[in-house]
Amino acid sequence: MNFLGYKRPDGKVGIRNKVLILPTCVCSAETCRKVAELVDGAIYVSNQAGCSEVEQNLKICYDMYSGFAANPNIYGTILIGLGCEGCTPDKMKAEILKKTNKPLEVFVIQEEGGTTNTINKAAIAARKMLQEASLVPKEEFPVSELFLGLECGGSDATSGLAANPVVGKVSDMIVDLGGSAVMSETTEFIGAEHILAKRAATPEIKKQIIGICQSLEEHLANVNQNLRTGQPTPGNKEGGISTIEEKSLGCIYKGGTRPIVEVLDYAQMPTKKGALIMDTPGFDVASVMAMVAGGCQVIIFTTGRGTPTGNIIAPVIKVTGNKKTYEHMTDNIDFNAGVVIDGEMTIDQCGEKLFEELMEVCNGKVTKAEAYGFNECSMQRICKFI
Repeated sequence: MNFLGYKRPDGKVGIRNKVLILPTCVCSAETCRKVAELVDGAIYVSNQAGCSEVEQNLKICYDMYSGFAANPNIYGTILIGLGCEGCTPDKMKAEILKKTNKPLEVFVIQEEGGTTNTINKAAIAARKMLQEASLVPKEEFPVSELFLGLECGGSDATSGLAANPVVGKVSDMIVDLGGSAVMSETTEFIGAEHILAKRAATPEIKKQIIGICQSLEEHLANVNQNLRTGQPTPGNKEGGISTIEEKSLGCIYKGGTRPIVEVLDYAQMPTKKGALIMDTPGFDVASVMAMVAGGCQVIIFTTGRGTPTGNIIAPVIKVTGNKKTYEHMTDNIDFNAGVVIDGEMTIDQCGEKLFEELMEVCNGKVTKAEAYGFNECSMQRICKFI
């Protein structure tokens, strides 16, 4: 089975063909927004960090924002920095070039003589880059070129009964066809990590799965916080989930059943193909952004309660197992897996239908979050600003 995509000079394949206006820090974020507003077809992601950071937080910023530029859905990037920030334009450029050889232009506000000069020059460069991007033809590629991100948010009792098992079927189909699927949200492994670890391809990977869960709880304990005071969330409880264990048992279904071949740190790119795990928080936006930085071209996001969350770089397909949510939030939800609970389809049948939807999105169908142009952006932090 094939899909239509865009071949990149680094060998990867995108399902969208975008020019990204990328800030190195909070001080250049608004300038990037202004450039994107002036250039029809350009996109930007916000950055609320990039300065006054400890070393680990700076590393996360470099990993995330260089990963956005390297994502296969991006044709090329206009990088804009201030000039005195912690995440320096020169190092961000170097980090991007380590990951990809796609088009890249850099502007520094302090060197250009202020915001107006920077906006004018960056907008000219972005328009030129968009013209070049428009010349890239769509070609057929096998499913083995896909890297699918798996997320859930606003879960209810139907998530573990229908939506996540259906997505798990799609995950298995992608892996069986030679592609990759990554499951995130370490928070929502806790209480079921021993079951998830049974899927590890090696003893070392099993140890890593258990380890990221232990590390999360230890990190929170160091600042006198207990994970279980915030999980399940009030919305989860109202939707019928009473414990973190119940939530986690439902969550891990979306990763399918295939052997887990690699555990990735936050926002890292994989070195292997197959079923993967990324160590991310349960905070949806920060989790989705990390998978996009890791190279996912598309995200499937399950939600029982309903959420409008999207992503400006990778299309997000919303799936619910709750028929009422599908009917009540029809402008946000792309796919109804509630037919499984109603007995109209089996999990396998519904999974095959969702796979067809995924292929349509890969071929250009616009998801509902894409149609709105939603552009949430957040990233994990180790500690406070300094």
